[in-house]
Amino acid sequence: MARQPAAVAESNGDRLRRLLRIGSTHVGHGIFASRRLKSGIVIGEIAGEVMDEHPADPSYCMELPSGKLLEPAAPLRFINHSCDPNCELFYWFDEEASTQEDRLWLQTIRSIEPGEELSIDYCWPADAAIPCRCGTDHCRKWIVDPAERHLLPDEPPAGG
Repeated sequence: MARQPAAVAESNGDRLRRLLRIGSTHVGHGIFASRRLKSGIVIGEIAGEVMDEHPADPSYCMELPSGKLLEPAAPLRFINHSCDPNCELFYWFDEEASTQEDRLWLQTIRSIEPGEELSIDYCWPADAAIPCRCGTDHCRKWIVDPAERHLLPDEPPAGG
C-alpha cells in the first residue's frame, strides 16, 4: 500500500516536540502523547544516524530497506514495544517511480489520548526474542513476531 507522509510546514523536530514528550516507564524511557492523536496520522519520520554495521550497543537499531541500519534519535528512539500497539512503522513507497525510500515513519493505528504511551510491535525474529513486559491482555510473553511465537516456550525462563 502506498503511503506518503502529509507535507507539514513545520520541521519534523518541531512537530514531534508539539505532539510528544519523553517520560519514565517500567522499562526505562517511553514517549507519550501531549495531545489527542487521531488514528491514521503520521507522527513523523524516525530521524537518526544511518550506518552500515551494528554499533557496539544495537539496542535501538532499526533495519532499513537497503539493509543499512538506523540508530534513531530522540524522541522516537524511545518508542517501546507492546503486543497491542497503537502505532506502526512504515517505509514510504513511491508507486509512480516504483521506489522505496530508505526512510522510516511512525503512524498511529488507533486514537491515542493525551498522556498515553505510544507503542509499536517490534516483531523480532524468534532467535532474537526476549521476555515481554508490556502487560497487555494480549501479551505474547515474548517480544517476537506473532508468526514465530510457536518457536518459543510458553513461558520465558524465571527471572527473564
